[in-house]
Amino acid sequence: MLKMTTPFKRLHLVRTLYRSSQIGESSSYLLVSCKTYSSAISNGSEGNFRSFYPHLLKGQDGFPFAGVKSLTLRSSMATELSVFMNDKRMITTQAKAPAQARQVGQQISLSSPGFLYEPYEPREKIPFWKRWFTISGWRRTKLDIILELKSAYAIAKLRKKGYSKNQFYKEAVNMYKEINTLIANGDRRSLRKAVTEKMFSALKNEIKQRESAWSKVYWEMVEPVVTIRTLRARLIGVDRKDLDKTFIQLTLEILAKQKFEAYDSKGSVVAGDKSKEVLVRDIWVFEKSMFHPGARWRLCGRITPKAS
Repeated sequence: MLKMTTPFKRLHLVRTLYRSSQIGESSSYLLVSCKTYSSAISNGSEGNFRSFYPHLLKGQDGFPFAGVKSLTLRSSMATELSVFMNDKRMITTQAKAPAQARQVGQQISLSSPGFLYEPYEPREKIPFWKRWFTISGWRRTKLDIILELKSAYAIAKLRKKGYSKNQFYKEAVNMYKEINTLIANGDRRSLRKAVTEKMFSALKNEIKQRESAWSKVYWEMVEPVVTIRTLRARLIGVDRKDLDKTFIQLTLEILAKQKFEAYDSKGSVVAGDKSKEVLVRDIWVFEKSMFHPGARWRLCGRITPKAS
């Protein structure tokens, strides 16, 4: 005859199973993104990259922690340099992460998270009466406040590391000019140092496609830039046990006048006119480690501005 399990034993069994599930769940966290999505879209003369869309495990301190369950990466890369090309083509590639990276609990030294956290997207304006006198307006206001508080929190953390907005803007403009020049010259070696690994892979592909169409490119930025402003700031945690191990991403809008001209193998002009100035609006995302000594700002993504 089977012995009847007492309520106390049943409760003990349930608690044991619950603790086992907790241990299995907590051990599945790694230091890279569980699923990262990147896409790049050419959008005429002013097109840029539509960047990476992460699915994140939220942290309790207002910034996400990267985690790994399935490391299948999907990447759509623009086949032509978006600032220069007018037609739209897309190539989709898929790659699986190595088995070592899928080992639970493996410690990984990150130089970049490899994705954009909450890529900037302009908020649709709503009337005053709708914002303050409707339930949907209250919800929208609450969400707007949360988004702004996230940026304020990230900037406050950055200021503790000696951040100066004016100094950073000068550095960002110099990087903007340098990176665009390197892209135009096809200087892959120098470009690798100025951008993240993910961004370099996309830019390298762009340069390759552009060189198949044009033999040489002239690019120049007319200084000073028209405007530069911060659109968003986000923190990404990489270690749940050490909240100081974070990366910061600053999204900037840069409005600048530029000159462009492209040549074929015979030196004939096939696109653009370097005698004319074109006003270009770019949204670039710069990233920096908050815990690596001597870390520098690098370009980690470009977002396609939506037509206003």
